[in-house]
Formats: sequence, structure tokens, C-alpha cells
Amino acid sequence: MTVTGSARTDKKQNFGGDQMEILRAEHVSYSYQTKYQKVEAVRDVSCVFEQGGFYAIVGESGSGKSTFLSLLAGLDVPSEGTIYVQGRSLGDMDRDAYRLNQASVVYQSFHLFPLLTAQENVMLPMEFKKVKKREASERAKQLLERVGLKPGILKQFPKMMSGGEQQRVAIARAVAAGGEIILADEPTGNLDSENEKKIVALLKELAHEDGYTVIVITHNPGVAKETDHVYRMKDGALSQER
Repeated sequence: MTVTGSARTDKKQNFGGDQMEILRAEHVSYSYQTKYQKVEAVRDVSCVFEQGGFYAIVGESGSGKSTFLSLLAGLDVPSEGTIYVQGRSLGDMDRDAYRLNQASVVYQSFHLFPLLTAQENVMLPMEFKKVKKREASERAKQLLERVGLKPGILKQFPKMMSGGEQQRVAIARAVAAGGEIILADEPTGNLDSENEKKIVALLKELAHEDGYTVIVITHNPGVAKETDHVYRMKDGALSQER
């Protein structure tokens, strides 16, 4: 499933074996102060994520996995350590530009704009990049079809869609941004088992056939089983299970 009609111009297929490093965390820690105590949410984490890889980070609620994803997304800044994006420190980059051009976040609750149609939601990141409206409209159509949605969904608003449909729109929007990294925080958490399987299969295809680095936060062993590599977060520390 090579993505066409998105901001990506390179055609990537058959990803396997050794691949280029996309993200690296080196001795990353993150802490914050509450009224009563200092909380160490992420503790001295080091790991590498490669192009075309499908990764799961699992762990109990409060283990630090979503906080770590926020650090990878540039939504938070490490208290210690460094995150590198293709060898460049994320701390030296414009983090808003990084999320616009290189990394997209997909959430459990979809985060679609309620007053925009499915097509308009997918067009949005392209319009931020000054893509002409007609071109963005056509790309959005192609991407919505690519993620398995029928043409009838184009003009529907989020409240008119099922959870599975909304998540597919959210993934199409992430792909429309034209980056290389998809960070998904519990993307199947609000879905039934049938839609869960479809979304996991779609994310796997984006990694293996289109070369995205896909990192999924999940508490679901069934989702983790479908990925290439599994990391476990416990008390803010990360270990590799597979």
C-alpha cells in the first residue's frame, strides 16, 4: 500500500532488514513537580526506532509510556538526555515544524475537528503547507480511499462516523502531513475488535510498505503481538521484550 497523493514524493516498498535510524533517545528522563512531590515519569530511557519499523510500547497505566510518546512528539521537553531525529537533536529544532513536517500524532479519541468534514480534516495539514486547495482536496480523496473509506464519507462530519471511521480519517490526516513518523497513543482503545484489527493492519502496512516509522502506545497484548518490536515501560524505565 504505497501512499500516493500525499506530500510524500518518495516511493517506499519492501521494508525489511537493517533500516535507517529515524529516532533515537539517549538517556532521556522527564520529571515534574506536584504540590507534594517530584514525579519521575521517564527514567534514563535509551532506544532506537528505525525506518519501516512497527513498534509497540506497552505498560500499565501511569508507567510513563504516554509521557515518553509526548517527548518523542516534541510536545514535552526532556529534563535530561536527548532525542535525536535522523541524527539531529530535537531540542535544536522547531518542534512545531517537526510535528508539521516529520511526525504526526494519532490519538485514542481521534481529535478530529468537529466542524470539518472528513475530507476537510485530511486537507488541513496540507493547507498549513500552502498546498493549493484543489490539489489538497484531490489528495485527501485519495488518502481516504487508501485507508479503506468509501467516497460517501468525504462530506460527513465526525459525529456522523463510527469510531473506526474516525480513526481511519485521523490516520489519513497523519499521512497527509507527509512526514516519516506516526506516533499513535492507544489508537484502538475506543474501537471494537473488528475495527481494532483493521486499524492495526493499516498501521502495519504504513510501516512495512511505505516506510513509516510507526510507534504505538498500547495496553492491548493483541495489538503488541502484531508489531515488529515490543518495549515495556515500568515505573518510567524502558526495556525491550522483542
